Order: sequence, then structure tokens, then C-alpha cells
Amino acid sequence: MSLLNIPDVIIDEGIFKYILIKISSNDENKLIVRGYKRSPYHSDIFDEVSESFNKKLKLECLGGGRINHNPENKEIMVYGYSQGFGKANHDITVGILKNHFKDYSKISWSDEGY
Repeated sequence: MSLLNIPDVIIDEGIFKYILIKISSNDENKLIVRGYKRSPYHSDIFDEVSESFNKKLKLECLGGGRINHNPENKEIMVYGYSQGFGKANHDITVGILKNHFKDYSKISWSDEGY
């Protein structure tokens, strides 16, 4: 399976937990962002993503946090941390989100809040 076929970002709208995941297959690596309102814990997101992929792929959670996604205003704020996985590198997350949501006016991160 080519990692190019895996979407970089799948997130909900509103405020929810997210994780940054590194996917590896042979000599390929890719970072993806996943976040769902339905997941009360960061580990629930990781479990759901892990179950959806081919077992030949290696998945590693690089940390988590929260996202406030407001598509009406075309804004995303990334902040917080995961108690189980630690804080994701929000700068990397924002870079992935900016590449995915090219028409958004503001995508930023903060160390404030949980």
C-alpha cells in the first residue's frame, strides 16, 4: 500500500482531541493528523486509526492535544497535550493542517490550555 493514498488529515469540526501519527512502510514514512469528537481519549483515536490500516504498516503516535476547528471562519487552533502520549509537536501539526486547508485564513497553535 502506497502511503500517498492515505489522507494527511481527517478531523471533525468543533473542539476535540487529536493525535499526530507517524506511519511507516518499508522505506517510506508519513505524518498524519487525526481527531474525532467521538473519542473521549487520545488512545481511542489511535486504536481506531490502527484498526483501519493494513497490519503491514507500522503506526507510532507522536503525541496529541486538542483542536478547535471552525470551518465557518476558516480557522483552526491547536493546543494542549495528551496525558497518555504526551504533547505532539504542534508546529508540525499546523504545517500539515496548513497544507491540507490551503484556503483557511488562520491556522495556529498555542501552549495555553488543556
